[in-house]
Amino acid sequence: MKETIENHRKRIADIIDVRAGRDRAGRIYDFLYLFVIILNLTVSIMLTYENIRVRHAGLLLTLERGTVIIFCMDYFLRIWTARYQHPEVNETRAIRKYICSFTGIVDLLSFLPYFLPIFFPSGTVAFRMLRVMRVFRLFRINAYYDSFKLITDVLSSKKQQLFSSVFTILILMLASSLCMYSLEHEAQPDVFTNAFSGIWWAASTLLTVGYGDIYPITTLGKMFGIFITFLGVGMVAIPTGIISAGFVDQYSRIKRMSEYGRESDVHFIKIHLTERDPWVNRSIAQLHLPERVIVAVIKRNSRILVPRGNMILRADDIMVLGAESFADNEHIRLKEIVLQKSNPWVGRHIRDLNISRQSIIVLVKRRKKVLIPNGNMVLREGDMVLLYTQSFFADANEIDI
Repeated sequence: MKETIENHRKRIADIIDVRAGRDRAGRIYDFLYLFVIILNLTVSIMLTYENIRVRHAGLLLTLERGTVIIFCMDYFLRIWTARYQHPEVNETRAIRKYICSFTGIVDLLSFLPYFLPIFFPSGTVAFRMLRVMRVFRLFRINAYYDSFKLITDVLSSKKQQLFSSVFTILILMLASSLCMYSLEHEAQPDVFTNAFSGIWWAASTLLTVGYGDIYPITTLGKMFGIFITFLGVGMVAIPTGIISAGFVDQYSRIKRMSEYGRESDVHFIKIHLTERDPWVNRSIAQLHLPERVIVAVIKRNSRILVPRGNMILRADDIMVLGAESFADNEHIRLKEIVLQKSNPWVGRHIRDLNISRQSIIVLVKRRKKVLIPNGNMVLREGDMVLLYTQSFFADANEIDI
């Protein structure tokens, strides 16, 4: 019974996981989930129109209630299956990891304010304002469409530069507010009452909005305002340029990858993961593969998954790794020897073979297992030994790379 529940639990985790849900059930769930998000936001907008609210209030409130209940069910399903979403940690930490994540907080706030007035009637207005948080569910679209994800990748890659530019703008706003207070306080004591009263003027001027509700009237104040206006054009251009450069870098990287794929001969190998493999329960980003080795695709059960950096590998996954083909300019030849019963290597440690000066054993294939050789390994009858050597060995077959 317990095993059956765990199987259902794992199956539900695969369906609701955007990274893994690529079978029919997963695609249907993804489509319905996006539809419910858009429907809920549409209803929230329609309820702000008085004429529509008067005529269709009953239908709109019913749709809102239904979508909120679906949000609530989705939230608790993700808590129930958190151990499969984060298999690298135990169940308690996996649940905490989801609840404290950005998506977990948005998921909670998308339905919780709807039910809070039932328990706290006095806070109805405040809870209604919190319902605006459900609009952040649109960030989930990032997980479904690469076009939206590109924006997130650009902002993430340029976050340090953006933070520096915003910090510079804030410093200039504060400095210009202090300067304008010194120049205009005596002429406009009711407008520039203190050092921070010019923050609104500084923000509107530096960001080139210029509402005109607060403005200098003295000659020095006007001259300083002109200087700040010109400076504001440059300040706004800095983050704009950073983001534009980020888009160019991303598209250039994608173009280089596509050109590399056309011009280079890429070979692929298949790896079947087992419980004993150290890659199990680790994300692809944690594998630290060499720069020119890529994870091309992952087959999980009968589904083909597109690998992402945060995808967690599981036992029984089949990984397909791609790498640039080897150009045999060095004329390296490997030799393959199948050890017969009479072979003197049978029953001896690799370190005792006394071939280190002339040969290097690359790997040993024993039945269906491929073993990485070390000095303590004892060779057995039937082992297939692959080695690089300049020496002649009887019954050895050369392998072209």
